[in-house]
Amino acid sequence: MKIVTVIGARPQIIKAAALSRAIRNSFSEQIVEIIVHTGQHYDENMSKVFFDELNIPLPNYNLNVGSGKHGMQTAKMIEGLEEIFIKEQPDFVVLYGDTNSTLAGAIAASKLHIKIAHIEAGLRSYNKAMPEEINRIMCDHASTLLFSPTYAGIENLLKEGFSDNSTPPFTNDNPKIYHCGDVMYDNSLYFSKIAEKSAIMEANGLTKNNFILATIHRDSNTDDSLRLSAIFDALNEISRNNSLNIILPLHPRTKKLLEINLSKELFDSISNNPYFKVISAVSFIEMIQLEKNAKLIITDSGGVQKEAFFFEKPCVILRPETEWVELVEMGTAILADADKKRIIDAFDLLINKNSLQFLPIFGDGKASEFICTEIVKCTEK
Repeated sequence: MKIVTVIGARPQIIKAAALSRAIRNSFSEQIVEIIVHTGQHYDENMSKVFFDELNIPLPNYNLNVGSGKHGMQTAKMIEGLEEIFIKEQPDFVVLYGDTNSTLAGAIAASKLHIKIAHIEAGLRSYNKAMPEEINRIMCDHASTLLFSPTYAGIENLLKEGFSDNSTPPFTNDNPKIYHCGDVMYDNSLYFSKIAEKSAIMEANGLTKNNFILATIHRDSNTDDSLRLSAIFDALNEISRNNSLNIILPLHPRTKKLLEINLSKELFDSISNNPYFKVISAVSFIEMIQLEKNAKLIITDSGGVQKEAFFFEKPCVILRPETEWVELVEMGTAILADADKKRIIDAFDLLINKNSLQFLPIFGDGKASEFICTEIVKCTEK
């Protein structure tokens, strides 16, 4: 059978590594994978390095779409993907997460009556102002096989009318939903030992459990001067008051916005703070090494929230809501939004809490093998 995997953003490239590895190791005689990179993230350091580092086959196709307004970007992707799908005639299109690449793949495949497997199905923030929320809902409702990493995702799908007792043959009118665990947990386990060879800690003068890892990339935070200022004001105060290093890998775009959206006084204070280290975006392996060794993580990234949990690190979430509600319910993560006081309060609470429980809610590290097995079964039927 043939599948076409569509990727376009950094997290999707990483997630695809788990499935490609499972195909290579266990399903090479049953599945042929064609990889299409939409080019949604086109910076050399944000894409190609991940293919090399994670040993993912280079894409068979690259649409080179680049950045742009949502509608224009998505339209270019649909046009390019449609041509590829017609040429390749896959049995399944595999889509990840909730980006514009996901939405474009869902539209193009469904119009051509090609079955869709959606990995990370059922996640909901219940905030439709987020473009990602629209993308994930629309993809779910066009899919034939929906693989949810958590039971909360299954509950969300059931609320939206999906059945948990579908019988074959499965189609987008009769979809099958699964709780399968998280492919990123597969990856984190696999790459954890490899990450120990990274020199990122030494290069930045860091020692285990003696620094905070922060990541900020979401447009709602970076493009709003009030929100961005509140976040950086809180981080600046936390690091100074606790004599604790904050390491902040920044995407090139976000780095440029600091001087624009922060006041000169705040920008200068951060620049002169010996505990505040702003560095360039890091590779996935380097990120794992930082996550494993951090004392606490502060982020607006959905993926980093989970990775913090995988490595049993408390997490302050710089958003008003999260798709990973289990983390908040267990008390290992706190929603602080872009509110200075809430960020500092959440930090103070988590940094001094010694009784956090990290229950095994993301599967057994074999989600990718399960997904491949079910895709093969569905094609056979």
